Amino acid sequence: MTPAQLKTHSSQLKIQNSQLKTQNSFMDLQLTNKVIIVTGGSSGIGEAISRMVAEEGGIPVIASRNAARNEALVAELVANGSTAHCITGQLSDAAFCEKIVAETFASFGRIDGVVNNAGKNDGVGLESGNPAAFMESLNENLSHYYNLVHFALPHLKATNGSIVNISSKVAMTGQGNTSAYAAAKGAQLALTREWAAELLPFGIRANAILPAEVMTPLYESWIQTFENPAEKLAAITSKIPLEKRMTTAEEIASATLFLLSARASHITGQWWVIDGGYVHLDRALT
Repeated sequence: MTPAQLKTHSSQLKIQNSQLKTQNSFMDLQLTNKVIIVTGGSSGIGEAISRMVAEEGGIPVIASRNAARNEALVAELVANGSTAHCITGQLSDAAFCEKIVAETFASFGRIDGVVNNAGKNDGVGLESGNPAAFMESLNENLSHYYNLVHFALPHLKATNGSIVNISSKVAMTGQGNTSAYAAAKGAQLALTREWAAELLPFGIRANAILPAEVMTPLYESWIQTFENPAEKLAAITSKIPLEKRMTTAEEIASATLFLLSARASHITGQWWVIDGGYVHLDRALT
């Protein structure tokens, strides 16, 4: 994809995002002063979620390993009048997950929600991978989903908090040459249902969102691996039934915030596919 094509695509997404904000501005999600931990919260879908938490008056706590991005986003949000915090470290380390929870509670005295989002499609396939790479990928993409919620659970009980796991369409459709990522994403869906069942007595809701084609920095890097990125992107978007376009990160964030909020007070154990019909509708529809 050329810089000009990417700029045009980004401009179109910005217009769509602006229209969505106008359409959704009437609904108060009742997230003012709610403290929400967002892993991978300074880039891509995670960044969109962190920004929207702040826009709704909540307090995003951004947890990822990129200190520069974390600090830049927090500085921007604070300069705009929001409260935000970041914690930098390696999520695959259980001790870091425990630190996130301890520091968040020490800073704000409560935890109202956890958004498990961080991870990447690292291409560890069946033939191209190996057992060691498979287990390493599971640790990178899956373990912190469990660890963070495990340590946050006492605080979520106190607030009747909410959990949203960001999974992927790959968990339902497969993709090829990405066994470890698919396994991790499928496990995230299973954990969502399991936690929804286990946490019923505490009024804690657990749901999952499955994005499909969303233009994030990681997705853009993947597109650039093809000989003709623009042609590849056009082929993908042509198969997305609704409006023949990719889902925006802000559309994923909107669904995430709704599930975190009291507006979704009787929704738990659900898997929401936010993809313009890409997974479940016949892609030949015109």
